[in-house]
Amino acid sequence: MIWNEEAECMSRDDLEELQLKRLQDVVKRAYENVPYYRKKFKDMGLSPEDIQSLEDIEKLPFTTKDDLRQVYPFGMFAVPRREIIEIHTSSGTTGKPVVSGYTKQDIELWSEVMARGLTMMGINEEDIIQNTHGYGLFTGGFGVHYGAQKLGATVIPISTGQTRRQIEIMDDFGTSVMIFTPSYGLYLSEVAEEEGFDAKNSQLKAIGFGAEMWTNEMRQEIEKRFGAPAFNMYGLTEIIGPGVAVECKEQDGLHVAEDHFYPEIIDSETTKKLGAGDTGELVLTTLSRVGMPIIRFRTKDITALRYDGCECGRTLVKMDRITGRSDDMLKVRGVAVFPSQIEKALLKIDGVEPHYQIIVTRPQRLDELEVQVETSPQLFSDEIKEMVGIKKKIESYIENEIGLRVNVTLVEPKSLPRSEGKAVRVIDKRNLH
Repeated sequence: MIWNEEAECMSRDDLEELQLKRLQDVVKRAYENVPYYRKKFKDMGLSPEDIQSLEDIEKLPFTTKDDLRQVYPFGMFAVPRREIIEIHTSSGTTGKPVVSGYTKQDIELWSEVMARGLTMMGINEEDIIQNTHGYGLFTGGFGVHYGAQKLGATVIPISTGQTRRQIEIMDDFGTSVMIFTPSYGLYLSEVAEEEGFDAKNSQLKAIGFGAEMWTNEMRQEIEKRFGAPAFNMYGLTEIIGPGVAVECKEQDGLHVAEDHFYPEIIDSETTKKLGAGDTGELVLTTLSRVGMPIIRFRTKDITALRYDGCECGRTLVKMDRITGRSDDMLKVRGVAVFPSQIEKALLKIDGVEPHYQIIVTRPQRLDELEVQVETSPQLFSDEIKEMVGIKKKIESYIENEIGLRVNVTLVEPKSLPRSEGKAVRVIDKRNLH
């Protein structure tokens, strides 16, 4: 099933022609209606007429989270405020949040790309979707909701939390699709087990997850616990929310809705554009958003783009799953470490749970890396020598993965904080400022 065959199976030539037309249009609108962009263009000696080809996108300035914060709250809107019918913001963990404004057309666009994504996961109007993404200012809940309604599926807007209630509803309502963050999915499966609910024998046929880094090992763990395939969804508040890219049944990369969002990969250090298949930082430009056009937004997400076609029949570019963020990277004793590498090592070991926390300290001159890992109840009741063996095994697995010696602390089951939204994996106690 393909939701919008014309858009999703277009030839590359037709798609590029459409992208150029929309890029020229969005640049013109940003220049004419957003003082922030007009000033940036003028400072660079640029005018909208300079964009004659898709390659010319490289002449345009980047937009960063800091740029968006500078014009807080409504400085990026390209239409009068009365035309904005909905506002969302990023979580705003550091400084002011980023504001995202939507016109009626933008909500329609968001519903469209999300309906495409849900269709990629094999979902149709017969399905009952239990949406545990947070409703409110976070874009996750509403993005999935609009897509589900556009598709004609039944959506249960349960939002995050009330974990025991979630299990009861899955059981009573015959939920066929669960939407959650990977860390919340793990927590749900634990509670389901406590409640005697066997997710494997439920009506579940698909899981959609996003909003966090995850590894293939994490995906397999979730699929095993729920007995259903799990599909990756990607989006960000600054661009629109979830629906920018979603995985199809092949589970081999996420199709970017590139008729609406133009993707590039750059080298984070030099900002030079990289080629197909090269890993670097994802940069996105909105091509059809009306209320808040965004040009060359630096996402900080590390991935690669592949144009080698797909068994599903869609011609849209595929993006590899995000393996880290350029600002998530920990420099420990000069080595670049991503939390996902540690997760990958942990998920290879029986007897430990995929709940962990990374604590970085600098007691003297050298960085120390401690990884706290939850054991399974069985292991925790075992003999001490069994625990010591597992601890050493985890340490060597992690060292193989990241090339650094770490100190693993096994903690008792269910003692690390559980997350109902995005999990906090890293606590950096070094005073690096």
